[in-house]
Amino acid sequence: MTNILSFLTLINVINVHFYFVHGFPKSDVDNFYNGASYPFPYFTRDEWEADIPMNVKPLAKPVPYVVIHHTYIPSACNTSEECFRAMRSMQNYHNSLGWGDIGYNYCIGSMGGVYEGRGWNSIGIHAGRANNFSVGICLIGDWRVATPPEEMLETTKKLISVGVENGSISPVYKLVGHNQTMATECPGPALFNIISKWDHYTKEILKF
Repeated sequence: MTNILSFLTLINVINVHFYFVHGFPKSDVDNFYNGASYPFPYFTRDEWEADIPMNVKPLAKPVPYVVIHHTYIPSACNTSEECFRAMRSMQNYHNSLGWGDIGYNYCIGSMGGVYEGRGWNSIGIHAGRANNFSVGICLIGDWRVATPPEEMLETTKKLISVGVENGSISPVYKLVGHNQTMATECPGPALFNIISKWDHYTKEILKF
């Protein structure tokens, strides 16, 4: 009996360690896409040296909404190292607000790389009451006037498609800008003008 209790205690310790270090348990799709590499450069939290998340809640899936953001600050990043610094900067700022982690589920750099935020399985903090019903994707940079690079836009579409295929995003999802969930200029007029022409975009103002 003592040995059994010791074994169960060890299992619980391992589970708690995994939960707090890696966030809500991941599925293989966080690192693989149908058994192969993602169809874009993909960078994990470990690669950008994320701090341990302190606010992790499971996201009910599939979500009915995808919310698009820009950062404004930090500015656009054009190398993985620049984007790593941007991710750490955002996490530090969001932690200072008491969010317990970077707010976005995923971020995208100018060269089309995807940077893991809260991932597919954890509720983000990025769109007010819409957090519980959405995946938040942030295009790193200030897209009020400047147009995001084509690689960044194409990767955004591919990331959404991956989310649909792995069951995280509803096949009949609705695409919105951050400004449709709360009073903000985000994702910037230039980017908003682009996504408003994409499939699944809706003019709906989200109110929960």
